[in-house]
Amino acid sequence: MKTLGVFIVKVDKPIKDTFTTKGGLELYIDTKFNEFEYRQTAGEVLSPPLRLNTGVSVGDTLYFHHLVVVEKGQRVTGTDDQYIVKCDPTYTIGNQAIAYKSKETGEITPLFGWTLLRPYEQDNNEESGLIQVVSLKEKPVTRGVVAFDCPAIQELGIKVGDVVGFAKNMDYRVDIDGEELYRVRAEDLLYVKNKE
Repeated sequence: MKTLGVFIVKVDKPIKDTFTTKGGLELYIDTKFNEFEYRQTAGEVLSPPLRLNTGVSVGDTLYFHHLVVVEKGQRVTGTDDQYIVKCDPTYTIGNQAIAYKSKETGEITPLFGWTLLRPYEQDNNEESGLIQVVSLKEKPVTRGVVAFDCPAIQELGIKVGDVVGFAKNMDYRVDIDGEELYRVRAEDLLYVKNKE
């Protein structure tokens, strides 16, 4: 099958509800209390969109928005393991394809206006000789470190390793190749932190 404006990906299980211990024991996770955290967000590309120059090839891994697999998702008619991933090169908000990993090089590339950021580690604890002040309330995430290069970042004059800021609640955690990153639209980046 060749698609014109969408990806088709193979996803064996839409919900990651089992894991295997180091000893080989498979355990079941009850996901009904937090299904969101366990939704599958990666799949093997069966068909990249022919109309769009994505750089993605058959067999690459596509990372996508969790809505692709929600409530039986956007399955290809007549299949149980093939899903449609919408992509919109003009408006990031309509683009479910976040990034891809090349099967040839292992390189990860964000797609269509998405940026991938590593958490920005900042020491928020204040210390004195006698008292250590520790905040028990988790502060909202508003900064990240650019993890991968892409045209959206280049257009803004930003490069890998730069610390960037974004508005509260504009981050979304996503597992990319086993690493938890933030998926943020390039248009939602507010500033680049000056080097100290």
